[in-house]
Amino acid sequence: MKNTALTTTHQALGAKLVSYAGFNMPVQYEGVSAEHETVRKSVGVFDVSHMGEFLIKGPHALELIQKTCSNDASKLTIGKAQYSYLPNEDGGIVDDLIIYKLKEESYLLVVNAGNIQKDWDWISSKNDVGATMRDLSEDYSLLAIQGPKAVEAMQCLSSHDLSEIKFYNFVVGDFAGIEHVIISATGYTGSGGFEIYCKNSEVKQIWDKVFEAGADYGIKPIGLAARDTLRLEMGYCLYGNDIDDTTSPIEAGLGWVTKFTKEFTNSEALKSEKEQGPENKLVGFELDEKGIPRQGYDIVDDKGKTIGKVTSGTMSPSLNKGIGLGYVPVIYSEAGNKIYIQIRKNAVPATVVKTPFYKA
Repeated sequence: MKNTALTTTHQALGAKLVSYAGFNMPVQYEGVSAEHETVRKSVGVFDVSHMGEFLIKGPHALELIQKTCSNDASKLTIGKAQYSYLPNEDGGIVDDLIIYKLKEESYLLVVNAGNIQKDWDWISSKNDVGATMRDLSEDYSLLAIQGPKAVEAMQCLSSHDLSEIKFYNFVVGDFAGIEHVIISATGYTGSGGFEIYCKNSEVKQIWDKVFEAGADYGIKPIGLAARDTLRLEMGYCLYGNDIDDTTSPIEAGLGWVTKFTKEFTNSEALKSEKEQGPENKLVGFELDEKGIPRQGYDIVDDKGKTIGKVTSGTMSPSLNKGIGLGYVPVIYSEAGNKIYIQIRKNAVPATVVKTPFYKA
């Protein structure tokens, strides 16, 4: 199992550590609900240094990204980021990722921890254009400082106006006494804030100064369990749960980052699927009665026939009700439709709703 540069810090803070994507990661500190509320109301810090980072450079960098990624990276300007995914040849998804344009002919791809080697091998196999590729994953750390008070609490640590960094934008500059870190706003919680990319040798200094600066704002360390409840309240997909090698990006609702103005892996088949309309759709649902939906539970109709599966589910700390995501046939996918979640022996009624579940 791999450690991050902050593993001993998490141990000293009393974190419960678990194996996640091959890394020793803090799943919680004081408890999921309390940590969730901290991010929704003030400011919390996640160590997400297990994520992978690839640097793609050179005259053919954009060409490689364009043919392997679904979104149109030619629209990016320096200082902007873009959500995208890597389609496979079979109608599924290799991974979802974020693309940062650092400079002309220089891009940073941020990928999921459990897919680092798979993604590297996939992109490398398509690199017949001579783009320069470097895997920076082992050398870099990533902190997500999230919550409505994040900008105010952290402003003293940077000469940049943090409030000016709009969603899916970033700057490269000073933070917590370290020069040339990436400060980005691509949050996964729906409560504002930003992320810090830095070298492993720098992250402990940054962590310590972040907690000093946030002391008067009730800052707390937050584990991956609360990260999951926060992202699910926003209806954000999690690779391995809601999307994977076998799921259709069109069924998953990723048509908005699937740009057919260019050719990319499996683009013709995906275009045909989008034009014809998918058979199933990933929907959000809220339980009408008490219960907690879990990944893998059957979704059934009013006669008890299985029509789908729950891909992500939890008790929403913000809404105090069971919420989840799952794939159902298109005829059941309209908001307001009734479905049922099979929780042990009970078919618990639920209502299909538009996401996000949590409205800030």
